Amino acid sequence: MKEMENAGLKFLDPAEIVSQLEITEGSTVADFGCGPGYFTFPFAKMVGKDGLVYSFDILPQIIEAVAGKAKLAGVVNIITRRVNLENPGGTKLQDGCADWVVLKDIIFQNKKKQEIIKEAYRVLKPGGRALFIEWNEFNLTIGPSLELRINKKELEKMVLQEAFLIEKPIEAGSFHFAFVAKK
Repeated sequence: MKEMENAGLKFLDPAEIVSQLEITEGSTVADFGCGPGYFTFPFAKMVGKDGLVYSFDILPQIIEAVAGKAKLAGVVNIITRRVNLENPGGTKLQDGCADWVVLKDIIFQNKKKQEIIKEAYRVLKPGGRALFIEWNEFNLTIGPSLELRINKKELEKMVLQEAFLIEKPIEAGSFHFAFVAKK
């Protein structure tokens, strides 16, 4: 990765991205498609001991890994759950319970893209925010093939369909685009 940074390319840095957001202690965050917890752990740190991060993924081994990592690190504000986000109400969270939803590299991977965006909107409190991060179309040296990627304009259109307001772009390095949308 250092070679890429030396060549002027910068990879996604979760801590740097989270630092660009207005996250308050005590917030509730839902990390959709958490993977190994790249965003789960920085958000857990930002929301503090009175906050909560739900870490969702469809793969049981991913959920087990995040839960194990949290236990080893003594992080107690993370709840892991295996879910299918393509199903209506897939998180099983109550309506309007989250301050933030994180959707990092999840939309391009799924067929029912709009269902996932609907679920993000449903679980957010009024005024809550969603962080959308996807692979950009400009740097194909790593990541999924171009046919799998979703372009920024298309994703923004899908997000606006659910009554989100696009609030601001977020700097996400050389390989991704990111923006915050508000309910």
